[in-house]
Amino acid sequence: MKMNDYIELINDKLDQFIKIEYPENIFKSMKYTVLLPGKRLRPIMCLETCRMFGGEVEKAIPTACAIEMLHAQTLIHDDLPCMDNDDFRRGKPTNHKVFGEAIAVLAGDALLTYAPQIITKHSTDLTSDTIIRILNEYFEYAGARGVIAGQVVDIESENNEYAQEEREKILEYLHTHKTSDLFQLAMRTGAIIAGVNENQLTAITNFAKTFGLAFQIADDILDEISTFEQMGKTLGKDKTSGKLTYVSLYELEEAKCKLSCMLDDCYAIMKQQNIQSEIFEDIIEKIKQRVGI
Repeated sequence: MKMNDYIELINDKLDQFIKIEYPENIFKSMKYTVLLPGKRLRPIMCLETCRMFGGEVEKAIPTACAIEMLHAQTLIHDDLPCMDNDDFRRGKPTNHKVFGEAIAVLAGDALLTYAPQIITKHSTDLTSDTIIRILNEYFEYAGARGVIAGQVVDIESENNEYAQEEREKILEYLHTHKTSDLFQLAMRTGAIIAGVNENQLTAITNFAKTFGLAFQIADDILDEISTFEQMGKTLGKDKTSGKLTYVSLYELEEAKCKLSCMLDDCYAIMKQQNIQSEIFEDIIEKIKQRVGI
């Protein structure tokens, strides 16, 4: 299956999974951000991981879509005035600009709980043990030790004068959890659905963590060098907000070097573990092209 085939499949399923019902505004708000045009990297990597390890892609669709809903939840809350205060996301007005802050907060809350319901209601081809294991992964990576932890440290690290060594540790922690955790969730659950052994699960987790960190470095770089038309969001806010990023800590060129090394590490893991995926290779090469390395 090609990238565009995955995207079309995911978009169709996301549209089906979120029905507009009473009270309509909450479901419209949820659906608005979930269906904003995007690359769908997390659900794609869930499905591709499942396929790559010999699993049936259809069995992973509910989980992949749930992870995209969780990702949309993080975007809605991240854009709020009390967080990053962004007006645009993927070239469109952010959720709170369309539906108001109160509904946006509730839409994020709703998606956080709606997503695992998609897994339990629609994963009819999976065993109960597998569903429970997937849900445990979801709650771990979505919760106070996962994405939320990354968001908290992101907020607390703004405009703080830490020593260099401490800043490096904090930066790795916040980007591991704020960004990399969702890639780990996507690929781990895809692998679990495929029925991998523990060694394979460890390998794909290492790949996902490394890729997630590389993805965030690329995002930090693009915030400096890209345009609104390319990114679909307000740029330069990291610097003006005093955020701790790879560019603020290491400067632009060294951040690019770190990104290049991490993407090379992704290829090395693929080679060592005999992970064969044109989709993964295509994603890595597109990141290189966008950043110019």
